[in-house]
Amino acid sequence: MADNIVTVREARAHLADHINHAEEGTPTVITRNGVPVAAVVPIADFYALEEAADVLLAREAEAVLAEDGPTVSMSELLADLFADHADDAA
Repeated sequence: MADNIVTVREARAHLADHINHAEEGTPTVITRNGVPVAAVVPIADFYALEEAADVLLAREAEAVLAEDGPTVSMSELLADLFADHADDAA
């Protein structure tokens, strides 16, 4: 975990400092009631995490296809995504 852990209140009061730390390569973990809820991270770390997630999802999709697993059309996928989003909003 990051060495720099602050509460939401502290993060709000010193946001510029935490952004500066992130630019220097040091993440800040933000807690609410002692529970980590967010982080201010260097943008390179954020992009690397997004790329890793994309690679993982692509590998999982390739594995399903290699096993002749179930496939769906784009319209079915979009319908499911929008249905999930509507459920989350409710």
